[in-house]
Amino acid sequence: MKFFWKAFFASLAAIIVAFLLFIFLLAGLVSSLATIGEQSITVKENSLLMIKLDNRIVERKSNNPFEELEIPGMEKTSTTGLNQVFHAISQAKNDSKIKGIYLELSEIGAGYATTEEIRNALIDFKSSGKFIYAYSDAISQKAYYLASVADSLILNPVGMFDFRGLSAEHTFFKKALDKFGIEMQIVRGKDNKFKSAVEPFMYDKMSPANKEQTTLYLATIWNHLLKGISESRKISIDSLNQYANSVMTFRTAETAQKSRFFDRLKYRDQVLADLRKLAGLKENAEIPIVTVSEYDKIPSDVKAKALIKDKIAVVYAEGEIDTGSGNSSHDINSKDVSQGIREARIDTTVKAIVLRVNSPGGSAFGSEVIWREVKLASEAKPVIVSMGDYAASGGYYISVPAAVILANHTTITGSIGVFGTIPNFGDLLNNKIGITFDKVMTNEHSDMPSVIRKMTPFETSLMQSYVESTYSTFVSHVAAGRKMTVSNVDSIGQGRVWSGVNAKSNHLIDDFGGIKEALKIAAEKAGISEYRIKELPKQKDPFAELLKNFSVSMQTKMMESVMGSSFDYWKNLSREANAKGIYTRMPFNLEIN
Repeated sequence: MKFFWKAFFASLAAIIVAFLLFIFLLAGLVSSLATIGEQSITVKENSLLMIKLDNRIVERKSNNPFEELEIPGMEKTSTTGLNQVFHAISQAKNDSKIKGIYLELSEIGAGYATTEEIRNALIDFKSSGKFIYAYSDAISQKAYYLASVADSLILNPVGMFDFRGLSAEHTFFKKALDKFGIEMQIVRGKDNKFKSAVEPFMYDKMSPANKEQTTLYLATIWNHLLKGISESRKISIDSLNQYANSVMTFRTAETAQKSRFFDRLKYRDQVLADLRKLAGLKENAEIPIVTVSEYDKIPSDVKAKALIKDKIAVVYAEGEIDTGSGNSSHDINSKDVSQGIREARIDTTVKAIVLRVNSPGGSAFGSEVIWREVKLASEAKPVIVSMGDYAASGGYYISVPAAVILANHTTITGSIGVFGTIPNFGDLLNNKIGITFDKVMTNEHSDMPSVIRKMTPFETSLMQSYVESTYSTFVSHVAAGRKMTVSNVDSIGQGRVWSGVNAKSNHLIDDFGGIKEALKIAAEKAGISEYRIKELPKQKDPFAELLKNFSVSMQTKMMESVMGSSFDYWKNLSREANAKGIYTRMPFNLEIN
């Protein structure tokens, strides 16, 4: 009886706590939503469009109205949609109330290819004759590459300028797995020596093949960045490399200015004075500033757009490709993306499709599912692929049926290869923790695949055969889509990762360009001059996503608070150690700094 009452009161207490948390959350939502309802966005005369890009940049803006809210128990993870940024810059170019753009940059929450697309949009903006003014207290290399297009580039007199060249960092788990007693059983194509996604389980450093490919694409990306900076700032490429070798990061702002990286050194009050002059405002007048997110909320001419019948569907494929399970909102759900492509194909008002791919790959099965729908769609209407930061392995797999493939110079693509992994936790559980297992089976391999024992030679050979069959299918798809021979594809495949520059010379892509260029080509091939954009797949209900992510957010916060700076390493190790199955994925933990 005593045990019963203890259990009863414990359960009752848990229910009360959960209820109070729910009420607390609901109150926060109501309060925050009330605040949103009071906001009214208008663009005043002599306004400046302010662009800050330190939030994580995703392909399209979230439809979640709670994202910007301070909600108890929820981690505030603000994002900026790349489509928002493009729309704001394009609108500002022709908006008489917008006098210019004010860039306030430190870091950029995206890769180099996304940064390049935004930079190109800013260059196009300058053709209007309006100014771009950039200021920073401390600026990264990536942010500087973007800011270098500004008419005026200003650094704080005691600010920091990071300029030291690029490095690519890979994380290796082999020693950690050995300590835990975890064996990753790895199978990859016999010639897939460049398929380095499995190397973190095999080695404690990069293989010669991996180092070779990484050196090549890193060098091509760096050279492209230098070319852009050199053209904008009128500094020779040789001089830029000398400055990088000298590590500008720990040199004074005055040194950076004398080296022509910046036009002036000014404090924020002096910057504000400059902006008032440029906007044609009186001294000490309030500067009307509108942010990208605010500018996006201003109603456009919806009625005029509604009269246009023809559409171009933009289908977003962003994140790691899964099997359709939809475990993470940041992954590509193969079922959802396939459904989006199918919807665009069937819709007679959709005259062309732009598939925006920003993915390192993932599940081989999920990639095949999406590939099939892209192929069917390409037989019905023009399909143009626009590659973002990554379109590698599975990300390239789903791209190949398209009529035209565009990438940026700094896009990471290729990685035509396959691997399979089965973790073996037997040593960890049996010998280190003391957990043992016993079983009965009807057949010799009924427990395959098992994560508590080593695969037999027969089982390994079966998996090897399956991996090589999947690689053969991958290569065949590429050969058919790109009109190449199988042997030619294999020679540039074998898991090798390429930059956009090298991908074009290898015929893996057709040309350079971003989503703007992809839309232009799609319209031309469809024979239409006016069109509306239809974005797919349809975004999920924001309230349902909020409730779904509540507990995950709380768990993440707790782990981060306990582990501190080691959290990222633990997260990567946990994900990789639990991986099993057949994958078409690039070195996922690649970081270019």
